[in-house]
Amino acid sequence: MTLLQQGKKDRLEVKRFASRAALGAEAAQDVAMYLRQRLSAQRLVRMVFAAAPSQNEFLAALAAAPDIDWSRIHALHMDEYIGLDPAAPQRFSQFLRQHLFDEVRPGEVHLIPSSGDPAAICSAYSQQLNAAPIDVVCLGIGENGHLAFNDPPVADFSDPYSVKVVQLDDACRQQQVNDGCFATFAAVPTHAVTLTIPALMSGARLFCMVPGASKRAAVQATLNDAISTACPATRLRQHPHCTLYTDSAACPEVTFD
Repeated sequence: MTLLQQGKKDRLEVKRFASRAALGAEAAQDVAMYLRQRLSAQRLVRMVFAAAPSQNEFLAALAAAPDIDWSRIHALHMDEYIGLDPAAPQRFSQFLRQHLFDEVRPGEVHLIPSSGDPAAICSAYSQQLNAAPIDVVCLGIGENGHLAFNDPPVADFSDPYSVKVVQLDDACRQQQVNDGCFATFAAVPTHAVTLTIPALMSGARLFCMVPGASKRAAVQATLNDAISTACPATRLRQHPHCTLYTDSAACPEVTFD
């Protein structure tokens, strides 16, 4: 694996790799090692996953990692569109089934519905999320700096909710077209259910995978801007145990503290 740089920005550990493949392989190796450690010390591990093309290499490598007792892992995810057909391929639950859950078969998988009363969905998923501590969060960063669907206009570092309904920022909706998930901007749903920033930050260990040139501005802002909701991902610099995995396309060079 070609690790180009490693260091810290505030409390955030940063690892920069030569390629997406190297990034995904190293992140998966680190997550797998952490899972084995937690499973050796406790009966169950609870994990939250992001669903996006930026996670493809990581998820493929994690699915292939040996010696993980997935039957003792309970999986959740961090966001879902409102109003998509249950069979729509763009649903994040479908993405995670295809790229990980159907392969490794976690002991429990808790999916966010895309249809039904949004307030009821948020209430039910909040209860599921808060039933026990979250051990691991595997996430990415959006082109506008969002975490999950906490876009700058709706992100709240002191959010009183664990799960909420949000209106998606235009930049966020355009990213879904850029990623090839939707054919047109108009086809992208306008609202979604998302875990909030405090819910994501409650994870004991965060692993954040952010490859690709389209994320360059977001990575630079995450590492260098003032910590604020103007770039929600800057909040990662305050988490005690978070690692950012990026590549040379997303991050040409890092000036560490």
